[in-house]
Amino acid sequence: MANLKEIRRHIASVKSMQQITRSMKMVSASKLRKAQDAIIQMRPYDEKLYEILMHVANNIDITAVNQYAVHKDTKRVLLVAVTSNRGLCGSFNSNVVKKIIDLAEQEFGDLYQRRAVDILAIGKKGIDLLTAKEMPVVFSVTDIYDNFNFKNVSNLANMIMDDYVSGKYDKVILVFNQFRNAVVQDLIIEQFLPIKIEERKEHSFNGSKRIYFFEPSMQGVVDTVIPKSLKIHFYRMMLDSIASEHGARMTAMHKATDNATELAKELNLHYNKARQSSITNEILEIVSGAEALKG
Repeated sequence: MANLKEIRRHIASVKSMQQITRSMKMVSASKLRKAQDAIIQMRPYDEKLYEILMHVANNIDITAVNQYAVHKDTKRVLLVAVTSNRGLCGSFNSNVVKKIIDLAEQEFGDLYQRRAVDILAIGKKGIDLLTAKEMPVVFSVTDIYDNFNFKNVSNLANMIMDDYVSGKYDKVILVFNQFRNAVVQDLIIEQFLPIKIEERKEHSFNGSKRIYFFEPSMQGVVDTVIPKSLKIHFYRMMLDSIASEHGARMTAMHKATDNATELAKELNLHYNKARQSSITNEILEIVSGAEALKG
């Protein structure tokens, strides 16, 4: 049976870890509330802007007037992996990395074999995991979380958009965690560029198509709405990922705290049994000694 001193040391270690995980859970819960408010406020704006874009796209030949809507033959692809800088958040980061690898090797397998698939990794954990798997990470971003704001995210989105317009990439795919609630995060695979035009039914008089008048010009409106919509959507995607990270970490730390509590109970029971056995042995030794003296 284990030494009583070793069991006491193990119990102290588990209780110390329990305090750490409980504190991390509380910190994540506090950050989650702020991140959750940010994404909830952002979603209606992003959705309405996207709705406006789809209305415009369905009433003009948008591919003829905007470079971000032009669908090209897919010869080179950029995969954007959105992860976190810190760990201890369950499968939050590993799920993104697994999907990125699956997309590269399966969906874009031919391009991957020709080294025509590049990866942009956002977040230190994603960079480490992808580098360990020897995936083609051509650009990495870690400092965006240190000073997170729309301007910095917009600059990153601009860089990706410029690479698409210049012809460096023919398709850009985002892989990230979308926030549903504190416990559930959905892994999303989304085409960022070129813009996917969804067919929409127009409610109009006599079944005729709506007529839009553009001021100051159709080209001016399109050139303003599309880049703005893309940047806003990229910003929303990052907010989703941040809220998901805090939710995943809070859940992971809650489970770790519960596990530590159960382990501490088991160790206490083990300690009490060992202590009881030790006392019983001491009593038996005393009784045996007394009996020996009587003899």
